[in-house]
Amino acid sequence: HGGFTWDGRADSRAAQALGPLLAANEMAHASSAAVVARVRTLPYLAQLLSATGLATTASDAQVLDAVQTALQAYQSGDPDYQPYTSKFDAVQDGRTSFTAQEARGLALFNSPQQGNCASCHSSTPPAGQTRALFTNFGYFALGVPRNRSAATADPAFFDMGLCGPVRTDLAHRTDLCGQFKVPTLRNVALTAPYFHNSAVATLAEAVSFYATRDIDPARWYPVADGVVDKFNDLPIAYRGNVNQQPPFGLQPGQPPRLSAQDVQDLVAFLQTLTDGFVP
Repeated sequence: HGGFTWDGRADSRAAQALGPLLAANEMAHASSAAVVARVRTLPYLAQLLSATGLATTASDAQVLDAVQTALQAYQSGDPDYQPYTSKFDAVQDGRTSFTAQEARGLALFNSPQQGNCASCHSSTPPAGQTRALFTNFGYFALGVPRNRSAATADPAFFDMGLCGPVRTDLAHRTDLCGQFKVPTLRNVALTAPYFHNSAVATLAEAVSFYATRDIDPARWYPVADGVVDKFNDLPIAYRGNVNQQPPFGLQPGQPPRLSAQDVQDLVAFLQTLTDGFVP
């Protein structure tokens, strides 16, 4: 549990903020000095220095720390970043009610033998809080299919989450290979594509993956000589780590735990988690 980024390697929001700034496949600055050089040209530099008590002569290290601190403060405390203004919240507050389809979706979401979504994406507030966060801050081996875009064109590359290769301190924990951070589902209707490798394009497809991964694997994974290469985004040695709890754990041909209508109902519920709802 805990940690930031998809593999949990950052121990604070401030540390997490530096990752995308330097990552070759994200913002690709050559160094932290290059980040600071850009910040020094921006119109809000004076405000940043003032807010963090720095002089105009602040060093590069101080300016970079100020940037990270500001991003951390915004993400952890700004009401614009965590508004809790979704229809779900309005229902919890008694200001509106779900449609019949949304209510069915919530029931499926919470059902341990059907969607079982709430086992990871908690739909009730944690102790001491008033809002459901829709994550347990844990990690899960979902076994999503490989994204065949240019990002994973190298057949020898495997992102295995907690056990590397980007995170290195748990490389020896091969039992954790394939586990990725459980994200919040708040505003999930706005955050396509889905899963840690962006392998699935739409929310309906993402829910359908849960419903059919095991009973219809050929829908998701490549087939060669009549054999489905299941969990193909993990090396064969670690595919046994993939979770089998409901709605998974079925064999091809068995009746699904989630029907096509159930998938639609779950999507309808997930859309109630989008902020900005107006009754």
